[in-house]
Amino acid sequence: MHTAPFSTKDRILGAAEELFAQHGFSGTSLRQVTSRAEVNIAAVNYHFGSKENLVNEVFRRRMDEMSSHRLEMLRAALAEHPGELEPILAAFVEPALAVAADRRGGGAFVRVVARAYAEQNDNLRRFLSEKYGHVLREFARAMAPCLPHLGKEQLYWRLDFLAGALTYAMADFGLIKRPQGVGEHEHRQRAARELIRFAAAGFQS
Repeated sequence: MHTAPFSTKDRILGAAEELFAQHGFSGTSLRQVTSRAEVNIAAVNYHFGSKENLVNEVFRRRMDEMSSHRLEMLRAALAEHPGELEPILAAFVEPALAVAADRRGGGAFVRVVARAYAEQNDNLRRFLSEKYGHVLREFARAMAPCLPHLGKEQLYWRLDFLAGALTYAMADFGLIKRPQGVGEHEHRQRAARELIRFAAAGFQS
């Protein structure tokens, strides 16, 4: 069942995402979240139970949609381009860049992801592994026949490197700024195209 737009739960998640992006997980109190969302602490406890669960739900709100989009694109890639690596990589890369470009807080979410890397939150790492690890395994299974020269461990190392490069590209923090006259959508398409080519060369080497 989907929550209604601007429901109490959505307001709490939006406020938490913004505050986690600004101050990190440990640097954000539930009091700050309730103040930003204009709700009382009982509402946070009712919907989430704990701060740890609130952190997890901030991720789940974005990751559920991104993961289902990835798997949908992966199924299409395998059906329409069997044996081809780049369409599989596109299925991994493009949905993530689309999340980053989402005008409803996508930029804040990317900063939250960066905080997760920086703070090394073990509970969050465990949650993400348990909830979304199957997505990486699906991609590894799909890629393996295209890369018979790679052992399983090598394949997972390279998938890990791709995930790191993708996070960097999502943050749009690198050397390549969006040129004047180039729209956000086109810039994102270029970023995806270059990352997919780069990754394909890395996996095939």
